[in-house]
Order: sequence, then C-alpha cells, then structure tokens
Amino acid sequence: MRVITGIAKGRRLRSLKGMETRPTLDRIKESLFNIIGSLLPGTNFLDLFAGTGAIGIEAISRGANKAVFVEKNHRAVRVIKENLELTGLADRAEIYCSDVDRALETIAEGKQKFDIIFLDPPYKKDRAAAALKKLNEIKVSTQGGLVIVESGRTDVLPREEGIFRLIRQEKYGDTVLSFYRES
Repeated sequence: MRVITGIAKGRRLRSLKGMETRPTLDRIKESLFNIIGSLLPGTNFLDLFAGTGAIGIEAISRGANKAVFVEKNHRAVRVIKENLELTGLADRAEIYCSDVDRALETIAEGKQKFDIIFLDPPYKKDRAAAALKKLNEIKVSTQGGLVIVESGRTDVLPREEGIFRLIRQEKYGDTVLSFYRES
C-alpha cells in the first residue's frame, strides 16, 4: 500500500495485520482519485471508517487542506498516526478514535463542514446506508458536498437519502463506489 501521487508520492503506508480492516485496493483508490482529483485542492476531507487512513492521506497528498479520520479500532488509529508521520502530513489531520455516529455528532457540534466525505464501512452489515442517513441528519457536508461510499456489490444503497442524490456508480469486481451529491 502506497501513496499514489502528490506531495507524499511513493511513500509506503503501514497496514494492520489480520482481517480487522479491509484496505481499499490500490487500483480502486487510483480510479477513485482519477474521478475526484481535480476537486481536491483546498477542500476539507472526511474519512469515515478510516482503517489505515490511506484514502484521507491520499486526499491530503493531492491537495486537500485537511483530512479528518474516524476509526473506532484502537490498533488502526495507531496505524493512521504512524502513516501520517511517515508521510509528513500529520499537521493537516485530525483523528477521532470513536464509532462513526458519536464522532459525527462531535464534529457537528464543532460546526466543521466537509467538501468531500468518504465512507468505507464493513461490507454486508448495512452500515453504509445507516451512515448515509446519519450524514443527512447532522449536515456536516458543505453546500453541494460530495459523499462517496465504498460498498460490496451485494450491499443495497438508496438512490437518495434526504439531501443526498446518487449521481454515479463505478463497479470494480466485488466493490462498488457510489457518488452522492448534496442537492
């Protein structure tokens, strides 16, 4: 696992041993950033179910002002911190070691807003739809904000959830990237 491009290009990232997290494959990550790359400079990026932090780190490397990482697994949070130090991007990051619902409420209380929100919950556990619903309820996205959900091919996601409308889907084997825009 590595940073594909930007100021931390080529830096190897640490991963978590075992099956506690499922890092986004490099080819999917590359496709994702080919789609959103031009949108990143100057944005605030929220990485939910962050795992090793690879997606948020790639966003900062490519020009996002800041990334906020939310991950409840303590071991994974240690890996995120290590990866931020390895890439020299720790000063542009904030980490919440918490479940997503609790972290989103804390973020909303602080009035933080995000231009791009990425969520990669465990597949086949209905967490993606629930997190999308929570994002609609607490409104931490900017006007016209983009929400990207990585899910399994068999996971069922709504075409719309409150203020969010599905605008694009890309399929990569058993993985689907769904792009929602705030209307």
